Parts: sequence; structure tokens; C-alpha cells
Amino acid sequence: MAKQIILGIDPGTRITGYGVIDSDQSPIDFGCIKPPPKLELAKRYLILFESVEALIEKYEPTAVAVESQFVLKNAQSAIKLGMAKGMVYLAAAKKGIPVYEFAPKQAKLAVVGNGSASKYQVQKMIQALLRLPQPPQPEDAADALALAICCVHHMRTECLSQSKVS
Repeated sequence: MAKQIILGIDPGTRITGYGVIDSDQSPIDFGCIKPPPKLELAKRYLILFESVEALIEKYEPTAVAVESQFVLKNAQSAIKLGMAKGMVYLAAAKKGIPVYEFAPKQAKLAVVGNGSASKYQVQKMIQALLRLPQPPQPEDAADALALAICCVHHMRTECLSQSKVS
């Protein structure tokens, strides 16, 4: 598999984590997007969209990994989270970049080997895997990096299965 850049996104209306790695699992960047909480929701979505678009412009990823939505008890929260994820899809679609969705358990399994790992365990394992001097902060950035790593594993598996078929 040729070297690729993967952008992992853990979407949210308050905090959206992002992590950028290459297909050798070398860290490139990570952090979070925090729209001002007092802004109306439409403006927070716009900030999220424009921020993801800027990350795509800066790093030119070949794939975007996003956390799949899990059903929340609060329908309004689920809708808002879905809208935030939609902003990621839209930004990627504008550049023709494929988006891969992974459940939180899949990302934890890919990084820690346990789909029920704690946030702290994910942070510590990300630190070890990416050889970072300290665990990535905030947790949302660590989750985004876990999604990117999960995507690399998925793409390798996909690549291997395609080469066996050919």
C-alpha cells in the first residue's frame, strides 16, 4: 500500500477531535475544533464544516475516518451529532475523499485490543503506538487518532483481500 494520509474525526457540536496520521502510523497532527458554545447551532456547524475543510486542504488526506453514530437516549442529541457528522461528510465529498465509519468499539479494538477499553487506556495506547511524548489531549483528539489507526488497519485488510482476488 502506497503511503497515504488519514484524517480521523470524532464529531461533536461542542468539541470535535481530529487526528492526522500517515499509513505507517506516524503522527502528523491532532487537536480539536471548539466552536464557541454560545453561538447558535447553525453557526457552530459552519465552523465545524470550515475547520474540517481547512484540515483537508492542509493535509490532503486520501481517506477520512469518522466515528459512527450510536443511538443516544436523547433524540435531540443524536440528531445534533448526526448533523455534525454530516459536516464532515460534506467537506470530504467536496474533495472526493472516501469516508469510512467505525464504531467506537472497533476503534478501541484496533488500538487497545479491547472494544470496551477506557478513554485513558486509549490515550495511553495511542501514546505508545504513535511514540508521542505524552498521551494526546483532549480525549476527543485521542479518539480521532484511534479512528485513523482503525482506518489504516481496515485499508490494509481491504488492500490484501483485493490483491488475493486479482
